[in-house]
Amino acid sequence: MTSTTATTETTGTAATTALNISRTTATAARVLRQLRHDPRSIALMLLVPVLMLTLLRYVFDGNPRTFDSIGASLLGIFPLITMFLITSIATLRERTSGTLERLLAMPLGKGDLIAGYALAFGAMAVVQSLLATGTALWVLGLDVIGSPWLLLLVALLDALLGTALGLFVSAFAASEFQAVQFMPAVIFPQLLLCGLFAARDTMHPVLEGISNVLPMSYAVDGMTQVLTHTDMTADFVRDAFVVAGCAVLVLCLGAATLRRRTA
Repeated sequence: MTSTTATTETTGTAATTALNISRTTATAARVLRQLRHDPRSIALMLLVPVLMLTLLRYVFDGNPRTFDSIGASLLGIFPLITMFLITSIATLRERTSGTLERLLAMPLGKGDLIAGYALAFGAMAVVQSLLATGTALWVLGLDVIGSPWLLLLVALLDALLGTALGLFVSAFAASEFQAVQFMPAVIFPQLLLCGLFAARDTMHPVLEGISNVLPMSYAVDGMTQVLTHTDMTADFVRDAFVVAGCAVLVLCLGAATLRRRTA
């Protein structure tokens, strides 16, 4: 009897740890339904990057070339920051309300849950990237040499990276306020070292070495490649793969560290 029970529990555990498409899509649909009733979060995700780019354009109204030089990089950075904030707070809210505990008591593995959240917020990231890229190129007049589709690709990868980072850090926060506090620790160092304010090869060697392992550095490099090259370069392909790989790695870490509830 005990052996049978143990076998059943083992089978159940294996079933819930394996990634299941139907459970993942059901989780994503639930998250999207919740977001539909949260217009403030939708506005933050979709409109804030557009508003920030618009503000930046008119800050440099007397020198449009400056906007061209940094606007492409910020087109990737703004979505990353907003998706990080929204995802970390939304996931933590699910945990503190007991929703995650109830979901994980069902035949729903951690991988299904993380993948479902990533799919839902990834869909929002697609819309966000389309809006921000379209506004920058065709409303604000951002001048890039390369393909707009490559610009959109990097913006989307950055938004997905922000989603992955938000899911990951939510496991270590006990409140929504603490989730916001992770932003200076996770985002600001990358922002300072990504090459936006100074070329990375002019930094102190220690800081340059650190910047070489931060994903935002490759996001900015990828945007710079689109800004300065007509065709897809090998460096652009490398940058895109690094950002995408970091997003996948962080999602896996998020699944491994996911807790049912906040202690």
